[in-house]
Amino acid sequence: MTTPPPSRRALVGGALAASAVAAATSAPAYAASGSIRLLSGPDRHLVTRFSYGLNPTLAHQVRKAGGGHAWFERQLRPSTIADVDAAKVDTWWPELRFSPTKLWQRQIQQVQGGWEVMANYQRRALQRRLRTNRPVLEMMSEFWENHLNVPVNGDAQFTYRAAYGDMIRKHALGRFSDLLVHAITHPAMLIYLDQATSTKAHPNENLGRELLECHTVGRGHYTEDHVKASARILTGYTVDMWDTWQALYNPEEHWRGTVKVMGFRDANTSKDGRDLTRRYLRYLAKHPATARRIAWKLAVKFVKDKPSSTLVGHLAKVYLKNDTAIAPVLRALVASREFQRSVGAKVRDPGEDIVATYRLLGVRLGSPATYDAGVNAMLWQAGTLGITPLAWPRPDGQPIDNASWSSPARLMASLDMHYTLSGGWWPRERTHYIQPVDRLPAKQVRFDRLVDDLSRRILHRPASDKLLKACCMATAAKPGEIISDQHPVVLWLMPRLLTTILDSPDFMSR
Repeated sequence: MTTPPPSRRALVGGALAASAVAAATSAPAYAASGSIRLLSGPDRHLVTRFSYGLNPTLAHQVRKAGGGHAWFERQLRPSTIADVDAAKVDTWWPELRFSPTKLWQRQIQQVQGGWEVMANYQRRALQRRLRTNRPVLEMMSEFWENHLNVPVNGDAQFTYRAAYGDMIRKHALGRFSDLLVHAITHPAMLIYLDQATSTKAHPNENLGRELLECHTVGRGHYTEDHVKASARILTGYTVDMWDTWQALYNPEEHWRGTVKVMGFRDANTSKDGRDLTRRYLRYLAKHPATARRIAWKLAVKFVKDKPSSTLVGHLAKVYLKNDTAIAPVLRALVASREFQRSVGAKVRDPGEDIVATYRLLGVRLGSPATYDAGVNAMLWQAGTLGITPLAWPRPDGQPIDNASWSSPARLMASLDMHYTLSGGWWPRERTHYIQPVDRLPAKQVRFDRLVDDLSRRILHRPASDKLLKACCMATAAKPGEIISDQHPVVLWLMPRLLTTILDSPDFMSR
């Protein structure tokens, strides 16, 4: 007995009604079945905020580590954690390791366009997030790639963009001063913000300005004269664009003369300005305004949209006390009472939403051996939610506040994506979905116990009364109804049941 899947219009109406009655903090609908071991509330909050979806496998890793804080502490030392499944995807797109010259030649010879290379870079990013045992490293790599943004879509910077991302991952849990020096002098950044064509006769101000405005101290702490001096300090760094694509430093193009940016002053008499640049960037990294800006941004990303000035000030002090090291700041952040009280205060952005949906539904993806393979299609799905990973076009990076990702259009797109994946309808190529019958915790189970089991697997918490009510509305099943492999819930209504859970506030927030 079969029936076609309900229309997306019908789903949206049902899901909106279901979401309207779902709530994050209601009491359990009935005694816990115990089929899924749950972490404590504080551990659940910590791991959910610093991962791309808390599933039973990750929960087991947390318990094995000794609890949430022990797990988090080990995450801050990612080299101690094996990550074979995530590393495997690096072999899927060998062009991401090609030299800039080779990548450019392949584009002009119409072998592979830069946009195609970058689409594969985005796919690799999604797959790493989906598969990783080092979610804190991946989250911080994403955070810094957005803070020090070089969009993947660019006809010149694409030649160095994968290497730029690898550099950021290397320094993501180190010192911000080191990361800033490597990022600002990296060929991808030089090309994107026009430093590659800046000369002593005509210093280009783009990178010098964004360095101050977006990457370090922020507006209100510098003048236009400081921007000009910032641009002059950076002269000499260049890339031989359109020919060899070699990144180099040309002392003949370094502007010489006294430079002053806020409290930084130098006679700048040497033709080789690289040491000057390093000292200038380290000065900016250690500036109190930068400390507060980095502290505020980390608090917005991992705590709530309007963190208290007390928390920001505390994190800034930790940052400066530890010579811009990031790990101590993250430790202080998760230890704060403000973090502990921020359960559910952050909305999942499009990238987090799609990765968590795949993870928590247990969708497995094979290599991109065909054009329509799920690995490829996952990127297209992400685009329908508002933005593909690392594609924000401006230097300020992708927004991290709730309002930016809470529009009706984004919500409707997420509902549609949840439903499509819950039904296993697309993608299909090289994509493995758990079959509806295999989601039953027993051959025969009461509907309320099925909802609870699914809630524990997807939301990592018992089903609330309101979630159960929403699931009953979506499927027309009653709480005590017995569900077997021949029941309509299994035969054709499982997508409605799953998407009701995925559309709930408990899933859409983190």
